[in-house]
Amino acid sequence: MSQIQTLHSLLEPTVTGLGYELVGVELTGAKGNRTLRVYIDTPAGIRLEDCEAVSHQVSGLLDVEDPIEGAYNLEVSSPGLDRPIFKSADYDRFSGERIKLRLLELYEGRRRVKGVLLGLDGEFVRVRDVDGVELRIPLELIDRARLDLEP
Repeated sequence: MSQIQTLHSLLEPTVTGLGYELVGVELTGAKGNRTLRVYIDTPAGIRLEDCEAVSHQVSGLLDVEDPIEGAYNLEVSSPGLDRPIFKSADYDRFSGERIKLRLLELYEGRRRVKGVLLGLDGEFVRVRDVDGVELRIPLELIDRARLDLEP
């Protein structure tokens, strides 16, 4: 299990117990300058008070469990309008929306793809790119995916 999966599994019961969806977790930066981002959501949206409540509870849990080596900053926020995509099910959930993908390696000559999300087909994410070409990108090649606000 990766460190991100471990963190997600550790935090999810606390976040859902507070009445929020744990959208995803990111750990960025180098040792000594790391940031743990925890994205939460509800159907009604997220307010500052929601982030504060989750931050307080998650911070205590992280202090006890100590799953991250060294110092780090904790950030709790809504996923925002340019929402990151973490879960496979979200590729179907946001079908029809514009998306930006960053790939781990070249796929059909590119590492970045922009277009309209067509959903998930098994282990492939379907996207109609800006040229109208439908791509089937292996899920395992996706490094980062976000909804795209740009027209």
